[in-house]
Amino acid sequence: MIEISTSSTTTTLVVSGDLDLAERDQFPEIAARVVGLRRQLLVIDMCGVTFMDSTGAAFLISLADAGRRRGGATVLRGTDPRDLFVLEICGALELFRVDADHRCTEVTGSGFVRPSGAPTPA
Repeated sequence: MIEISTSSTTTTLVVSGDLDLAERDQFPEIAARVVGLRRQLLVIDMCGVTFMDSTGAAFLISLADAGRRRGGATVLRGTDPRDLFVLEICGALELFRVDADHRCTEVTGSGFVRPSGAPTPA
């Protein structure tokens, strides 16, 4: 699932679940919406991504490339090292700024949000 939110200068995509071939049908519509918003900064929150293949990487690359052509920037946050590796293998990691300081939150079964790395209660 991909959720889109905006501010006056930023578009944020929150991605959860798999970003792969099975999800590709939604990519053109989402890309058109993001490009149409014409914000200078695109933040892609990958905290909830469980798997990304080359199809998902191609989608992210197309978003970053469209933003760069407009003079904008694309930031990846909460990206797993394996997903960064996929982008690196595709030769596209330089299209992105990687927010290495972002810490994802964990939602527990009770709905409590615990910062990533926080100890689990006994």
